[in-house]
Amino acid sequence: MTAQTWTTIADLATALGTLVLAVATFSAIRSANLSARIAQRALLEAMRPVLMPSRREDATLKVNFGDQKFVHVPGGGAAADVGGGDGSMGQDDAVYLAVGLRNAGNGIAVLRGWRFYPDWHRDEQHAPLEQFRTQTRDLYIPVGDIGFWQGAFRDPADPEYEAARSAIEAREPWTVELLYGDHEGGQRVISKFNMLPRSDSADGWFVSVSRHWNIDRPDPR
Repeated sequence: MTAQTWTTIADLATALGTLVLAVATFSAIRSANLSARIAQRALLEAMRPVLMPSRREDATLKVNFGDQKFVHVPGGGAAADVGGGDGSMGQDDAVYLAVGLRNAGNGIAVLRGWRFYPDWHRDEQHAPLEQFRTQTRDLYIPVGDIGFWQGAFRDPADPEYEAARSAIEAREPWTVELLYGDHEGGQRVISKFNMLPRSDSADGWFVSVSRHWNIDRPDPR
């Protein structure tokens, strides 16, 4: 063989080696990225809350609205009332709402907002985020434990006040969509809870959950 032939063979061998190294590097990077995504998903799963109604055997919770108004929320139930506060936070004929919840997820749930409907709301889509009322304080529900959501209509001039008051006083079904996420502010979810009046009691509502929507990640459906 001539020197030129050997040079050509050496160049081809070098090119082949470079190609093999590039393929190996690409495979390693791809594998590392996959491992990183799996680790990230596992981390997020460990922080993900999922809110459900509390169970009927769960303890009754006493909820304070800050104006000397208290309601009692039984396990598996909701409470609502009109008036009874001392007026220190506005009108004394406010509409008070509370729902018993259980966190069935793996991370602490932090409630951040709500949307009320004065009926058994059946829409397949949740309300736009800009229509949600912001909680005046964050409500935390530990993993595997119970807690509550609370909200109130205090201003009779509020466009939703009269409808909410009428539904509660007439003991009609009502619905809330709750916006919540993990304790770092991510993995936001909207869950829809429907309240039906109890037939075995003069007050109180049964609670069921009908839909969950993911906001910050792909929706399962």
